Amino acid sequence: MVVFLLLILAAVVLGIIGAVVKGLFYLLIIGCVLVAAALVFGVVRLRHPQQRQR
Repeated sequence: MVVFLLLILAAVVLGIIGAVVKGLFYLLIIGCVLVAAALVFGVVRLRHPQQRQR
């Protein structure tokens, strides 16, 4: 869950920087790719829950 939230946070930060700063449009694209990766990661983790070993 922590990895998912960190990916979303990084995507939001990169997206904001990429949208605001002139000439850094590629950061917005990287942010969009990170959102897609986070969603795929979240769906995979949701469908295949990992059992905790003690």
